[in-house]
Amino acid sequence: MVKKNILMIDDEEPLCKLVQMTLESMQRFKVTYATDPRDGIRIAHQLQPDLIILDLLMPYMEGSEVADQLMQTPDTAKIPIVFLTALADKNQVGGGTIGGRQFIAKPVTSSELVRRIDRILGTE
Repeated sequence: MVKKNILMIDDEEPLCKLVQMTLESMQRFKVTYATDPRDGIRIAHQLQPDLIILDLLMPYMEGSEVADQLMQTPDTAKIPIVFLTALADKNQVGGGTIGGRQFIAKPVTSSELVRRIDRILGTE
């Protein structure tokens, strides 16, 4: 089985490491992370991941700015992006989208995260 490459861009390194460890333990995912959104953009261009998990509030750039930059470049425009954020409540935002992009509300369980990733990637 070919592992799906996931790039996580979030300034909370402990969360990145936890997600990386959790997803990689399943033997289905390879997770790379960046705690600086500027590095995340560079890595996205180099890595061409299957999915980007992106925090909204970060130093230097907001997640929406990162997403906009990635969507404007042909080599990263088609990479699915899902926001992982504490700013949204699962019960307050209908349809699971913010600004037309899917989101996952923090805190999230491992099983919920995997279920959403599988749904986005079509690997359910």
